[in-house]
Amino acid sequence: MTSDEIKEQLKQVKYPGFSRDIVSFGLVRSAGFHDGTAKVNIALTSNDPKTPLQLKADIERVLRVLPEIKNIIVEIAVSPAKTPPTAAATSAVGGNLSGNAGAPKKIRYAVAIASGKGGVGKSTFSVNLACAFAQILALQGRPGRVGLMDCDIYGPSVPLMMGLSGRPAVEGEGTSAMLVPMERHGVKVMSMGFLVDENTPVVWRGPMIMKTVQQFVQNVTWGELDILLIDLPPGTGDAQLSLVQTIPLDGAVIVTTPQAAATNIARKGGLMFQKVNVPLLGVAENMSYFLDHSGHKHEVFGAGGGIVTAEKLGTTLLGQVPLIPEIRIGGDTGMPIVVQAPQSAAANIFREIADTLMQRLQSTPTRLP
Repeated sequence: MTSDEIKEQLKQVKYPGFSRDIVSFGLVRSAGFHDGTAKVNIALTSNDPKTPLQLKADIERVLRVLPEIKNIIVEIAVSPAKTPPTAAATSAVGGNLSGNAGAPKKIRYAVAIASGKGGVGKSTFSVNLACAFAQILALQGRPGRVGLMDCDIYGPSVPLMMGLSGRPAVEGEGTSAMLVPMERHGVKVMSMGFLVDENTPVVWRGPMIMKTVQQFVQNVTWGELDILLIDLPPGTGDAQLSLVQTIPLDGAVIVTTPQAAATNIARKGGLMFQKVNVPLLGVAENMSYFLDHSGHKHEVFGAGGGIVTAEKLGTTLLGQVPLIPEIRIGGDTGMPIVVQAPQSAAANIFREIADTLMQRLQSTPTRLP
């Protein structure tokens, strides 16, 4: 019996109070089998002494039905949560983090923006999409209800693109201290770029990344938001895993450019979200084409990659964003094109994508973890 076979069986074990299993939650550190004995190592963060006991019993129950297994050893490493779920977690996204569906939910929808591959303009897309959401909600009489969480720890570019600098304010003291997100263009923003010197590289291992993502969710006073966009770093590693463990995502958007070098990796990013039960809301194709001064379209990076990626992931193409200097200039100057040229064709594309996403989120029942 292999480790993968044991983990497959462990997918039947749900984390207490959640609908997600302990494997997709990333709680299983190792699983092995030798001479009739199965050994499972679990690591979790909890203040409830009943949780590890229940998990141990559930693990033994699902493994006991396998005839090859004669003995079961379950080792659980428990780290105390920094604050009880009803405090820090509830302040971030209401009762859903603690499994208490009756508590007020302050963030209505949380959506991850991912790419798999770097260099496809994901942060530029995220910034303009956030501003588009802010404009749409402002017209509906709901200003200041959009958040943008920059989780690109190693290369945080959101502050530059939003025209923000300095340090966020801090409310409270000691363990109860909370960061106050900075705000511009109707969007509340939190980024690693606010917390480190711009000339200081971030050289961190996985656990530090995971801790930062958790703090951005649990220790930031986001207030009441209609939507929180989460700009993820490239890849399918610690930051992505930590995010899906920390906040119940209502969906994910995959950003890609048309060429195969980008779409092949974007597809892997989409599959990662599907494996951890996060719905894919669609694929956005960035830098789709270049329009010259005569209005002629040039497909610099090829064509069709976005829709092919969407089809392979079982979702739809949300839109195609052109490769034009104005989008780049907007990012460099802190004035996204949606803000600087709100009537432009590119700005309209971002608002159409935002409108489509909101419709899809509203048509789907609120998702519990």
